[in-house]
Amino acid sequence: MHPVSSLRLFAADLFLAAGLDAEKAEAVAHYLVEADMMGHSTHGLALAPWYLQSIDDGVMTKSGDHDVRSDRGAAILWNGRRLPGAWLVSRAVRVACDRARQHGTCTLTIADSHHIGALAAYLGEATDQGLMISIASSSPSGAQVAPFGGLKGVFTPNPVAYGIPTPGDPILIDISASITTVNMAQRMIREGHVYDHPWIMDAEGRTTTDPAVVTQGGTLLPTGGLDHGQKGYGMALSVEALTQGLAGYGRADDPKGTNCAVTITVHDPEAFGGREAFLRQTGWLVESCLASPPRDPGKPVRLPGQAALLRARRAATEGVALHPTIWPALVVEAQKCGVRVPTV
Repeated sequence: MHPVSSLRLFAADLFLAAGLDAEKAEAVAHYLVEADMMGHSTHGLALAPWYLQSIDDGVMTKSGDHDVRSDRGAAILWNGRRLPGAWLVSRAVRVACDRARQHGTCTLTIADSHHIGALAAYLGEATDQGLMISIASSSPSGAQVAPFGGLKGVFTPNPVAYGIPTPGDPILIDISASITTVNMAQRMIREGHVYDHPWIMDAEGRTTTDPAVVTQGGTLLPTGGLDHGQKGYGMALSVEALTQGLAGYGRADDPKGTNCAVTITVHDPEAFGGREAFLRQTGWLVESCLASPPRDPGKPVRLPGQAALLRARRAATEGVALHPTIWPALVVEAQKCGVRVPTV
């Protein structure tokens, strides 16, 4: 187990040594570790070597600020200038929360950010204040998901996350327009594993459990698979419009290198039906879902994010259990840049 504070300091030191400003290094370290705490291990510190390579290659911008392209109070557009996604999104969520308090709602879109990691890791900033939040993300430079009925990749997994306050723990939803993710496929390829189900489509349109076909012209199946993949397809299209469309920058511009478009929307329930009325409704939903008789008696119904919050709380006191391949990769990066490796 790795103590949370030690892990965050170590990760921040890696990014500082690579040239990120201190504030940016700390933000990236914080949210990558947060993802690991929640159990999103493909979107936590597993991303650090890739991010460090992006810094070295000049794909991730190391310093400076975003550009404000438009600000109408409740509608804001930033150009992220390929700055670290965790730093941009964490700042954007804070701004959107403040503006939602003023206007009732706020939508902030970021064009040309670097990768932002696990969307669920940012939701607590809003839900802790009793605010409802959604985050949508797409990568205009990636194309690993084909439109339903097609063979050639057009989209990325295009995730959407929702943070919904309740009288108790918030509901934390983090879903994507594809059945699996690029990062998970890459991990399984490296480790020589295959999926339990046929979630990949090869270049000829045959489904397979082999993630390696993604590197051979294959694609990730949309959510719903070959049976109901129009659902994932529709979600992917809506996320493209919400992110790249509102940003005014995306696939049509043929951007090179890792980049993301992000749209964050925050609602203050007090500006609508009122906070107490909102919590009355979400509280009823929570109770009704948890009271539903389980199909498998050994697996009671749970809410999205419930397990992640439990893992995060446990990690805060007991430490973070990293996926077995992550720590050795971090040690290699530390040796490259002369950063001291903490004792485990």
